[in-house]
Amino acid sequence: MGRSKVIKVNLMAWIFLLPSLIFLIMFTLYPVISTLISSFYKSDLSTIEPLFVGFDNYQSMMEDEVFRKAFINNIWFAIGTVPTSVLIGLLLAILVNRTFIGKSLSRVFFFYPVVIPMVAASFIWLFFYTPDYGMVNSILKLFGFGELNFLGNSDTALLSIIIMVVWKEAGFFMIFYLAALQNIPKDLLEAARIDGASKWRQFRSIVFPLLMPTTLFSAIIATTNAFKTVDQLVVMTQGGPNNASNLLLYYIYENTFRFMDYGKAATVTVIVLIIMVLIAAIQFFATDKKIHYS
Repeated sequence: MGRSKVIKVNLMAWIFLLPSLIFLIMFTLYPVISTLISSFYKSDLSTIEPLFVGFDNYQSMMEDEVFRKAFINNIWFAIGTVPTSVLIGLLLAILVNRTFIGKSLSRVFFFYPVVIPMVAASFIWLFFYTPDYGMVNSILKLFGFGELNFLGNSDTALLSIIIMVVWKEAGFFMIFYLAALQNIPKDLLEAARIDGASKWRQFRSIVFPLLMPTTLFSAIIATTNAFKTVDQLVVMTQGGPNNASNLLLYYIYENTFRFMDYGKAATVTVIVLIIMVLIAAIQFFATDKKIHYS
């Protein structure tokens, strides 16, 4: 291929990539750089013009007890939602991948929480958790237990949110696992059956290794979702009681729209971005060599 032809091919490739590149710069790179710059400025209701303060916002953030509480809550929230929702998604996919009467209806039933808007789902679970006449407390009363204020108790508020999010996300991961299960070559499983391998041995040695790319993808999506939780907190707890269910994104939301402290909000946003990139990099590079992609 001549030099002029190579240049022409590369030019055509850049022309086709240009629209995506423009949108990437406008809606990803520019906001990230702008947020990073804002994190070095004091910009709140007491400041007429943004004032450069260096790393003071970062120091102030580390000394803020509410931030530390929200950060620890978010770690527990990720630990509670990521493995649970991915595992339940896998189990649901295995269940609805079998042949039985009502299989299609079961798939719809397990997937429908995904299509419900988060705010609407939050109101549904707000009714479930209502102390006086909520569904959960009504069931507890049937078995002789007393009422529990799930969202008003600092010991149960975060756990209640975790259960709601697992219910919302498990069907989403079920779809990916279901597609992956249906792409596993049948001849491999048939050969294992002829060799006398049990169902568990087939799953452990054939099915689960072939599902690892899906597991990695689901884990990354679930982890990033764990740090993007805000809608249900606005509806259900508003971070309370006593910041027991406060998470990082809600902390950013409060500083931005309630306290108008844009510098502090930008600082926490930078920290969240770094955490998410680190988690995705660790998950990807630490497990990539153990994954079978074909």
